[in-house]
Amino acid sequence: MLLIDAIIIIAAILIVSKSADILVDSAARIAVSLNVSVLIIGLTVVAFGTSAPEMAVSATAALKGHGNIAVANVVGSNVFNLCIILGLVALIRPLKTTESLVKRDSGILFAGTLVLFVFMYDFQISTIEGIIFFAILLSYLAYLGHKGKKPVVEEEISEEEATRHDPLQLALGLLGVVVGAHFLVESSVSIATILGVPEWAIGVTIVAFGTSVPELATAIAAARKEHYSMSAGNLIGSDIFNMFGVIGIAGILSKMTFSTSSLIDVGLLVGTVGIVALFLRTGYVVSRKEGLGLFIIGIARWIHVILTA
Repeated sequence: MLLIDAIIIIAAILIVSKSADILVDSAARIAVSLNVSVLIIGLTVVAFGTSAPEMAVSATAALKGHGNIAVANVVGSNVFNLCIILGLVALIRPLKTTESLVKRDSGILFAGTLVLFVFMYDFQISTIEGIIFFAILLSYLAYLGHKGKKPVVEEEISEEEATRHDPLQLALGLLGVVVGAHFLVESSVSIATILGVPEWAIGVTIVAFGTSVPELATAIAAARKEHYSMSAGNLIGSDIFNMFGVIGIAGILSKMTFSTSSLIDVGLLVGTVGIVALFLRTGYVVSRKEGLGLFIIGIARWIHVILTA
Protein backbone atom coordinates (compact mmCIF):
# COMPACT_ATOMS: atom_id res chain seq x y z
CA MET A 1 0.00 0.00 0.00
CA LEU A 2 2.87 2.35 0.85
CA LEU A 3 4.53 1.75 -2.52
CA ILE A 4 1.24 2.29 -4.35
CA ASP A 5 0.69 5.59 -2.52
CA ALA A 6 4.23 6.70 -3.38
CA ILE A 7 3.65 5.92 -7.07
CA ILE A 8 0.33 7.78 -6.99
CA ILE A 9 2.03 10.83 -5.43
CA ILE A 10 4.68 10.92 -8.17
CA ALA A 11 2.04 10.53 -10.89
CA ALA A 12 -0.18 13.17 -9.28
CA ILE A 13 2.70 15.66 -9.11
CA LEU A 14 3.39 15.18 -12.82
CA ILE A 15 -0.31 15.48 -13.69
CA VAL A 16 -0.77 18.67 -11.65
CA SER A 17 2.35 20.31 -13.11
CA LYS A 18 1.55 19.47 -16.74
CA SER A 19 -2.15 20.30 -16.38
CA ALA A 20 -1.30 23.68 -14.86
CA ASP A 21 0.88 24.50 -17.89
CA ILE A 22 -1.92 23.54 -20.29
CA LEU A 23 -4.47 25.52 -18.26
CA VAL A 24 -2.42 28.72 -18.16
CA ASP A 25 -1.28 28.59 -21.81
CA SER A 26 -4.80 28.03 -23.16
CA ALA A 27 -6.26 30.69 -20.85
CA ALA A 28 -3.65 33.21 -22.04
CA ARG A 29 -4.40 32.50 -25.72
CA ILE A 30 -8.14 32.83 -25.13
CA ALA A 31 -7.61 36.11 -23.26
CA VAL A 32 -5.49 37.52 -26.11
CA SER A 33 -8.18 36.53 -28.64
CA LEU A 34 -10.76 38.39 -26.53
CA ASN A 35 -8.57 41.53 -26.74
CA VAL A 36 -7.70 41.43 -23.06
CA SER A 37 -4.55 43.50 -22.50
CA VAL A 38 -1.25 41.76 -21.90
CA LEU A 39 -0.99 43.67 -18.60
CA ILE A 40 -4.28 42.28 -17.33
CA ILE A 41 -3.26 38.80 -18.43
CA GLY A 42 -0.03 39.24 -16.52
CA LEU A 43 -1.90 40.35 -13.42
CA THR A 44 -4.39 37.47 -13.53
CA VAL A 45 -3.53 34.45 -15.68
CA VAL A 46 0.20 34.52 -14.93
CA ALA A 47 -0.45 35.23 -11.27
CA PHE A 48 -2.66 32.16 -11.07
CA GLY A 49 -0.27 30.13 -13.17
CA THR A 50 2.65 30.60 -10.79
CA SER A 51 0.63 29.15 -7.93
CA ALA A 52 -1.74 26.75 -9.73
CA PRO A 53 -0.24 23.54 -8.24
CA GLU A 54 -0.15 24.99 -4.72
CA MET A 55 -3.63 26.45 -5.20
CA ALA A 56 -5.17 23.16 -6.30
CA VAL A 57 -3.52 21.08 -3.59
CA SER A 58 -4.16 23.51 -0.72
CA ALA A 59 -7.78 24.17 -1.73
CA THR A 60 -8.45 20.44 -2.00
CA ALA A 61 -6.80 19.78 1.36
CA ALA A 62 -8.78 22.58 3.03
CA LEU A 63 -12.11 21.29 1.68
CA LYS A 64 -11.26 17.79 2.91
CA GLY A 65 -10.48 19.08 6.41
CA HIS A 66 -6.70 18.67 6.16
CA GLY A 67 -5.65 22.18 7.20
CA ASN A 68 -2.16 21.01 8.11
CA ILE A 69 -1.46 19.92 4.53
CA ALA A 70 -3.14 23.02 3.06
CA VAL A 71 -0.87 25.53 4.81
CA ALA A 72 2.20 23.29 5.21
CA ASN A 73 2.23 23.03 1.41
CA VAL A 74 2.60 26.80 1.09
CA VAL A 75 5.07 27.18 3.96
CA GLY A 76 7.22 24.34 2.66
CA SER A 77 7.00 25.50 -0.95
CA ASN A 78 8.03 29.05 -0.05
CA VAL A 79 11.03 27.85 1.96
CA PHE A 80 11.98 25.46 -0.86
CA ASN A 81 11.80 28.28 -3.41
CA LEU A 82 13.86 30.71 -1.35
CA CYS A 83 16.45 28.31 0.05
CA ILE A 84 16.93 25.31 -2.21
CA ILE A 85 16.11 26.82 -5.63
CA LEU A 86 17.34 30.39 -5.09
CA GLY A 87 20.42 29.07 -3.30
CA LEU A 88 21.16 26.53 -6.04
CA VAL A 89 20.87 29.07 -8.85
CA ALA A 90 22.98 31.66 -6.98
CA LEU A 91 25.66 29.00 -6.52
CA ILE A 92 25.79 28.58 -10.29
CA ARG A 93 25.81 32.30 -10.96
CA PRO A 94 25.22 35.35 -8.68
CA LEU A 95 21.74 36.81 -9.19
CA LYS A 96 21.10 40.49 -9.75
CA THR A 97 18.14 42.11 -8.01
CA THR A 98 16.32 45.43 -8.33
CA GLU A 99 15.40 48.20 -5.93
CA SER A 100 11.67 47.52 -6.29
CA LEU A 101 12.21 43.82 -5.58
CA VAL A 102 14.15 44.65 -2.42
CA LYS A 103 12.06 47.51 -1.05
CA ARG A 104 8.57 46.59 -2.26
CA ASP A 105 8.18 42.90 -2.99
CA SER A 106 10.47 41.33 -0.39
CA GLY A 107 8.96 43.73 2.16
CA ILE A 108 5.43 42.61 1.27
CA LEU A 109 6.46 38.96 1.53
CA PHE A 110 8.14 39.50 4.91
CA ALA A 111 5.14 41.41 6.29
CA GLY A 112 2.75 38.73 4.99
CA THR A 113 4.78 35.97 6.63
CA LEU A 114 4.69 37.83 9.94
CA VAL A 115 0.91 38.24 9.64
CA LEU A 116 0.58 34.51 8.91
CA PHE A 117 2.53 33.75 12.10
CA VAL A 118 0.17 35.99 14.09
CA PHE A 119 -2.94 34.47 12.49
CA MET A 120 -1.69 30.95 13.25
CA TYR A 121 -0.79 31.70 16.86
CA ASP A 122 -4.12 30.19 17.92
CA PHE A 123 -3.43 27.19 15.61
CA GLN A 124 -6.17 28.06 13.15
CA ILE A 125 -6.98 30.33 10.22
CA SER A 126 -10.54 31.58 10.08
CA THR A 127 -12.60 32.56 7.06
CA ILE A 128 -12.16 36.24 7.96
CA GLU A 129 -8.38 35.83 8.04
CA GLY A 130 -8.53 34.08 4.67
CA ILE A 131 -10.51 37.00 3.26
CA ILE A 132 -7.93 39.44 4.64
CA PHE A 133 -5.10 37.57 2.95
CA PHE A 134 -6.90 37.41 -0.39
CA ALA A 135 -7.83 41.10 -0.14
CA ILE A 136 -4.15 41.95 0.33
CA LEU A 137 -3.32 40.04 -2.86
CA LEU A 138 -6.04 41.88 -4.80
CA SER A 139 -4.74 45.20 -3.45
CA TYR A 140 -1.21 44.27 -4.50
CA LEU A 141 -2.37 43.39 -8.03
CA ALA A 142 -4.48 46.56 -8.22
CA TYR A 143 -1.44 48.62 -7.21
CA LEU A 144 0.68 46.99 -9.91
CA GLY A 145 -2.11 47.52 -12.43
CA HIS A 146 -2.36 51.20 -11.47
CA LYS A 147 1.38 51.59 -11.90
CA GLY A 148 1.17 49.80 -15.25
CA LYS A 149 3.47 47.01 -14.12
CA LYS A 150 3.30 43.25 -14.34
CA PRO A 151 3.85 41.07 -11.28
CA VAL A 152 7.49 40.42 -10.39
CA VAL A 153 7.09 36.89 -11.72
CA GLU A 154 8.81 36.81 -15.08
CA GLU A 155 6.83 34.42 -17.22
CA GLU A 156 6.28 34.61 -20.93
CA ILE A 157 2.73 35.27 -22.04
CA SER A 158 1.66 33.62 -25.24
CA GLU A 159 0.30 36.20 -27.66
CA GLU A 160 -0.93 33.59 -30.10
CA GLU A 161 -4.61 33.66 -30.92
CA ALA A 162 -6.80 30.93 -29.55
CA THR A 163 -7.74 27.95 -31.67
CA ARG A 164 -10.95 25.97 -31.48
CA HIS A 165 -9.10 23.44 -29.33
CA ASP A 166 -8.25 25.92 -26.55
CA PRO A 167 -11.59 25.78 -24.67
CA LEU A 168 -11.25 21.99 -24.54
CA GLN A 169 -7.61 22.27 -23.43
CA LEU A 170 -8.67 24.76 -20.78
CA ALA A 171 -11.28 22.34 -19.45
CA LEU A 172 -8.88 19.38 -19.57
CA GLY A 173 -6.16 21.40 -17.84
CA LEU A 174 -8.54 22.39 -15.07
CA LEU A 175 -9.76 18.80 -14.73
CA GLY A 176 -6.19 17.51 -14.57
CA VAL A 177 -5.21 19.98 -11.85
CA VAL A 178 -8.26 19.12 -9.74
CA VAL A 179 -7.96 15.34 -10.16
CA GLY A 180 -4.19 15.36 -9.64
CA ALA A 181 -4.53 17.48 -6.50
CA HIS A 182 -7.17 15.10 -5.13
CA PHE A 183 -4.94 12.04 -5.45
CA LEU A 184 -1.87 13.91 -4.19
CA VAL A 185 -3.69 14.92 -1.01
CA GLU A 186 -5.32 11.52 -0.47
CA SER A 187 -2.09 9.57 -0.95
CA SER A 188 -0.14 11.99 1.25
CA VAL A 189 -2.67 11.54 4.06
CA SER A 190 -2.52 7.76 3.55
CA ILE A 191 1.29 7.71 3.85
CA ALA A 192 1.16 9.92 6.93
CA THR A 193 -1.33 7.52 8.54
CA ILE A 194 0.64 4.38 7.64
CA LEU A 195 3.97 5.77 8.88
CA GLY A 196 2.47 7.56 11.86
CA VAL A 197 3.92 10.84 10.59
CA PRO A 198 2.04 14.13 11.23
CA GLU A 199 0.21 15.56 8.21
CA TRP A 200 2.11 18.82 8.69
CA ALA A 201 5.46 17.04 8.21
CA ILE A 202 4.24 15.39 4.99
CA GLY A 203 2.78 18.66 3.70
CA VAL A 204 5.85 20.76 4.43
CA THR A 205 8.21 18.28 2.73
CA ILE A 206 6.81 15.84 0.14
CA VAL A 207 3.75 17.85 -0.95
CA ALA A 208 5.68 21.14 -0.91
CA PHE A 209 8.44 19.64 -3.03
CA GLY A 210 5.87 18.32 -5.48
CA THR A 211 4.17 21.67 -5.98
CA SER A 212 7.57 23.38 -6.39
CA VAL A 213 8.57 21.10 -9.26
CA PRO A 214 7.77 23.75 -11.96
CA GLU A 215 10.10 26.31 -10.34
CA LEU A 216 12.79 23.69 -9.80
CA ALA A 217 12.52 22.45 -13.39
CA THR A 218 12.89 26.00 -14.71
CA ALA A 219 16.01 26.56 -12.62
CA ILE A 220 17.64 23.30 -13.74
CA ALA A 221 16.81 23.96 -17.40
CA ALA A 222 18.29 27.46 -17.17
CA ALA A 223 21.48 26.15 -15.59
CA ARG A 224 21.91 23.40 -18.20
CA LYS A 225 21.45 25.83 -21.09
CA GLU A 226 23.64 28.44 -19.36
CA HIS A 227 20.92 31.04 -19.82
CA TYR A 228 20.63 31.69 -16.07
CA SER A 229 17.17 33.12 -16.68
CA MET A 230 15.88 32.24 -13.26
CA SER A 231 15.83 35.41 -11.15
CA ALA A 232 15.11 36.26 -7.55
CA GLY A 233 12.00 38.06 -8.81
CA ASN A 234 10.45 34.84 -10.09
CA LEU A 235 10.73 33.18 -6.70
CA ILE A 236 9.75 36.19 -4.58
CA GLY A 237 6.74 36.75 -6.83
CA SER A 238 5.71 33.11 -6.67
CA ASP A 239 5.96 33.17 -2.88
CA ILE A 240 3.80 36.31 -2.68
CA PHE A 241 1.04 34.64 -4.68
CA ASN A 242 1.38 31.48 -2.59
CA MET A 243 1.20 33.38 0.67
CA PHE A 244 -1.77 35.64 -0.02
CA GLY A 245 -3.61 33.87 -2.82
CA VAL A 246 -3.34 30.20 -1.91
CA ILE A 247 -3.70 30.55 1.86
CA GLY A 248 -6.36 33.21 1.35
CA ILE A 249 -8.54 31.02 -0.86
CA ALA A 250 -7.97 27.93 1.29
CA GLY A 251 -9.03 29.91 4.36
CA ILE A 252 -12.13 31.23 2.60
CA LEU A 253 -13.15 27.72 1.55
CA SER A 254 -12.81 26.23 5.01
CA LYS A 255 -11.64 27.16 8.51
CA MET A 256 -8.30 25.41 9.03
CA THR A 257 -6.73 24.09 12.23
CA PHE A 258 -3.10 23.09 12.75
CA SER A 259 -0.76 21.10 14.97
CA THR A 260 1.58 22.78 17.45
CA SER A 261 4.62 22.08 15.27
CA SER A 262 3.23 24.38 12.58
CA LEU A 263 4.32 27.52 14.45
CA ILE A 264 7.94 26.36 14.45
CA ASP A 265 8.01 26.03 10.67
CA VAL A 266 6.22 29.34 10.13
CA GLY A 267 8.74 30.95 12.49
CA LEU A 268 11.54 29.44 10.41
CA LEU A 269 9.87 30.84 7.28
CA VAL A 270 9.82 34.32 8.86
CA GLY A 271 13.54 34.02 9.54
CA THR A 272 14.24 32.70 6.05
CA VAL A 273 12.40 35.56 4.34
CA GLY A 274 14.27 38.01 6.58
CA ILE A 275 17.63 36.49 5.60
CA VAL A 276 16.74 36.53 1.90
CA ALA A 277 15.63 40.19 2.16
CA LEU A 278 18.97 41.00 3.81
CA PHE A 279 20.93 39.17 1.11
CA LEU A 280 18.97 41.01 -1.60
CA ARG A 281 20.08 44.33 -0.10
CA THR A 282 23.82 43.54 -0.21
CA GLY A 283 24.77 45.25 -3.43
CA TYR A 284 21.50 44.13 -5.04
CA VAL A 285 23.16 40.79 -5.80
CA VAL A 286 22.72 37.33 -4.26
CA SER A 287 26.32 36.05 -4.19
CA ARG A 288 27.56 32.47 -4.35
CA LYS A 289 28.39 32.53 -0.64
CA GLU A 290 24.89 33.75 0.17
CA GLY A 291 23.45 31.11 -2.16
CA LEU A 292 25.41 28.43 -0.33
CA GLY A 293 24.10 29.75 2.99
CA LEU A 294 20.50 29.59 1.76
CA PHE A 295 20.98 26.08 0.36
CA ILE A 296 22.41 24.84 3.67
CA ILE A 297 19.49 26.39 5.57
CA GLY A 298 17.03 24.61 3.26
CA ILE A 299 18.71 21.22 3.65
CA ALA A 300 19.04 21.66 7.42
CA ARG A 301 15.35 22.45 7.68
CA TRP A 302 14.40 19.27 5.79
CA ILE A 303 16.64 17.22 8.08
CA HIS A 304 15.05 18.88 11.12
CA VAL A 305 11.52 18.08 9.92
CA ILE A 306 12.42 14.46 9.18
CA LEU A 307 14.17 13.90 12.52
CA THR A 308 11.40 15.53 14.58
CA ALA A 309 8.44 14.03 12.67
